[in-house]
Amino acid sequence: MKLKLSCSDFTFPLLSHDHALDLISMLGFEGVDIGLFAANAHLQPARVLKNPRASAKELSAKVYGRGLKFADIFLTPGPDFQTLAANHPNAGVRRKSRDIFLRALEFVVRCKAKHLGALPGVHWPGESYGDSLQRCSAELAWRGAESRRAGVEFSVEPHLGSIISTPKKTLRLIQMTPGLTLTLDYGHFTFQGFADREIEPLVAHASHFHARGGARSRLQTSVKNNRIDFKRVLHAMKRTGYRGYVCVEYVWIDWNHCNEADNISETILMRDFLRKVKPTKNT
Repeated sequence: MKLKLSCSDFTFPLLSHDHALDLISMLGFEGVDIGLFAANAHLQPARVLKNPRASAKELSAKVYGRGLKFADIFLTPGPDFQTLAANHPNAGVRRKSRDIFLRALEFVVRCKAKHLGALPGVHWPGESYGDSLQRCSAELAWRGAESRRAGVEFSVEPHLGSIISTPKKTLRLIQMTPGLTLTLDYGHFTFQGFADREIEPLVAHASHFHARGGARSRLQTSVKNNRIDFKRVLHAMKRTGYRGYVCVEYVWIDWNHCNEADNISETILMRDFLRKVKPTKNT
């Protein structure tokens, strides 16, 4: 398995976007993950998607001009998990969310990128989990179909606070939604106390992967304090034929202690570990 490494631009939010891209290139990464976030990102959907053609031309010049490739473009249309969520119970809000998604998809295509990530949605108060999940599946199936028509791989990221916050719930959504893939970050499950072996079945459904240190009750840790067995993860990737990027995705946000790491140092340490590690057979 050829390991393709990328780094997220939102790892370095205090730098200008140009300087963040410079740093990612200087660190020797092959690809870059672009955050298209309504909050805490260099690129805001409201601005970028007003003119996808012009925005894609500008960003592509910056990315390709530094010798990088697009590993993923990740869309978060609202400032929180509920606003403009894919499975919002209000049909009008869902239509608006779909419109933003289609413009983001055009942006991805014009960047000549091949992967688009998003959040899956939430379990809405006042309705059953099954109803929220069914609407989620329907909306994500539509987005997946639109993406495939455009030649783009679409994925969602299971995360704390989402409708698929556990491995079991994630597999249920995958089974309900043919063609849907995952952006997989073990840390969201490790945080809750799930063992690597419980998370591992999700690797077969992943098209993108986030790597950073994680531990029980700590969504993000240093490499030294990490409790995720990445040797085992890489073996699972090799066994399942994983072909996507592995993004070193340290973040710097005031949520779940995710602003307590030295992102430059930890990114380098995780990069070097992933480059050198040999997969360990899973037991």
